[in-house]
Amino acid sequence: MCTSALWLVCASLLFSISLSCYQCFVDVQDSLRLCWGHILTEYNIRNVDACFRKLDRIFNNNERVIEAGRVGEGYDKQLKEILNAEMLPMVEEFDKKLNKDTVYEERLQTAADNFIAAASKLPRVSGCFPPCGFQSAGAEYNCITCSYDSCEFPLDCPIKEIEVTENSRSRMQCDVPFHLPNDIEVIWRFAEEVKTQQVDQFKEMTAGVDKLYSIPSTSLQHQGTYQCEIYSGQRSIVRLYYYLTVTPQVVAGHTELQEIFDLSLLPGGRLLPVPSDPSPSLLPPSSLLLTACLTATLLLLFLSLGALFWSSTPEQTSLHADGDEDLEL
Repeated sequence: MCTSALWLVCASLLFSISLSCYQCFVDVQDSLRLCWGHILTEYNIRNVDACFRKLDRIFNNNERVIEAGRVGEGYDKQLKEILNAEMLPMVEEFDKKLNKDTVYEERLQTAADNFIAAASKLPRVSGCFPPCGFQSAGAEYNCITCSYDSCEFPLDCPIKEIEVTENSRSRMQCDVPFHLPNDIEVIWRFAEEVKTQQVDQFKEMTAGVDKLYSIPSTSLQHQGTYQCEIYSGQRSIVRLYYYLTVTPQVVAGHTELQEIFDLSLLPGGRLLPVPSDPSPSLLPPSSLLLTACLTATLLLLFLSLGALFWSSTPEQTSLHADGDEDLEL
């Protein structure tokens, strides 16, 4: 009867404190056997309660122990093996034997240090990738709760905007920055014309393993929101959204012409300022070139005058002849 009462008291003391790697992996009965012979040196009396407070201080409230226990998914079994390898031999050694608190202090602290050294070598997780998705590979073990902490991100990712021209190809890729299981299923859904994340507005289009959705020739009826949902078994991992805007080809052609026209105009409708260092194509012509141009101009002028002179000479000759005939008469 006394043993049962002692067991209940110790169990209540053990679970009244915050959980940690010790309570996660060491059985309560083993803890009772360990603390049964704890003697307070100062008073030379047996005190089990003081032993549990010592365990709490060395293991449960030790940040180094808690941090060493933050391992990746599936490695909590190794944590248990490491801690039991340190504690169970001590339990067998101390079972129903009296030991002073100084012995407990030294042996428990050594066990905690050995656990920290060994657990710290276990694989760590790569971390969670924001902003969305259920990332099991990013979960890490928490000695305070004796469970794995998920990334706690929402399944729905923010909507991404995609703009395409009518009759062009559209491609949407259902990719995430974190690791996916091997047994995934990808479902593509579509909500025509609207930009939304309301699940009830989508209609299923395809289901399979293909993470790429392609539209060979986009038309105006393809405008709307596309949802890609990835499953593993019956569990949804992530939902991605793409809002596709389709520009009519006529409008796109007018837009291209307007862009070309805008590019042909100088900024502000003004000429660009002359650069301080003129390029070789803008340098003044050489003196030899000026001389040749001037000579050619003068020669052309003389030839023009000569042609004009010779064209007027026959007329003057005929006038002289007419004058001579009048004199003879």
